[in-house]
Amino acid sequence: MAESPVHLLRVHARHAPWNARGLAAHAASLVDSAGVKPTNASARATPSARAVRFYVANGLLDRPEGAGTAATYGYRHLLQLLAIKIRQREGQTLDAIKVEMKETTGDALERRVAASLAPALALQLDPVQQHANPVAAWRRISIADGIELHVRDDSPAAEDGTLVGLRDVLRRQLGV
Repeated sequence: MAESPVHLLRVHARHAPWNARGLAAHAASLVDSAGVKPTNASARATPSARAVRFYVANGLLDRPEGAGTAATYGYRHLLQLLAIKIRQREGQTLDAIKVEMKETTGDALERRVAASLAPALALQLDPVQQHANPVAAWRRISIADGIELHVRDDSPAAEDGTLVGLRDVLRRQLGV
């Protein structure tokens, strides 16, 4: 049975807290895998640490815990940042997004982001045969163009949360 997009999105909460750069990188990996591209030419497809600080200063993102280099961002910040990129893709201005952010509850925000990123959050299962064990089923996870991670179904690493974490770490290491 496939897991809900909300559950798959919540897996990312375990990576919190982040600093501004870590939050931007984590959001960028999700935005990139979902193919989120803004329709506004002045908006960037993937967020940066500078954008995170800009969004906080302009009231689009909640203020982080702490200040300066000790500032940390949580799961709600990730949801807000993803929502900003999704709404930019849909052609919304930052002013309109700011109003929406103030009016949207956390669970509604989470559902909206999960629904928009559902294809990227879902892991595809493809049965792949191994020569030594032709009956083993494998999970095949796309990391980047031409790069896949293969994990045998009976491995402890085959758990959805672990696979999402492995995928994200590999993408960050590869800079994709």
